[in-house]
Amino acid sequence: MSLPHAILTALLEKPSSGLELTRRFDKSIGYFWSATHQQIYRELGKLERDGSIRALERQQATRGQKKEYEVLPAGRAELARWTAASQDPKPLRDTLLLRLRAAAVVGTDGIEADLRRHLTLHRRQLAEYEEIEERDFPPGKDTVEDRLRHVVLRAGIDLETFWTRWLERTLEELGAPEA
Repeated sequence: MSLPHAILTALLEKPSSGLELTRRFDKSIGYFWSATHQQIYRELGKLERDGSIRALERQQATRGQKKEYEVLPAGRAELARWTAASQDPKPLRDTLLLRLRAAAVVGTDGIEADLRRHLTLHRRQLAEYEEIEERDFPPGKDTVEDRLRHVVLRAGIDLETFWTRWLERTLEELGAPEA
């Protein structure tokens, strides 16, 4: 249900082609709501058929030119409705946690190496988020829109901080502290 809302949000921020949308997903929205290129293009077609978006008319049609989409009033209304609706938190489903629980039963072979790999990945993601924060949210950037975008990024920073610390403690708990 949320992919169409993620696309509507991105298009309201900036009318874009499908290709531009997928690139933007890879650099921003995709950090917390991922979608494949095929899913995005499929959803663009549905949103256009439903009257939520439309392709902008081009001055001069040329072969191979990308369609650029904009949000129509029905799409904006749907996004506003969805934003205002309440939703319950989703339960955590993480394969690593399930694998650790299983390791308690069958043994820990391979777990330490994978915990270290996860730690490296989470540290890398945390560094990337912190770099984005420093670049995109300097002091004084304080509109409501900026603050909302910043709290979403802060959620990512806080989650990566949690995972990094949790993985470090887990490795210590298993008697395999960092080298």
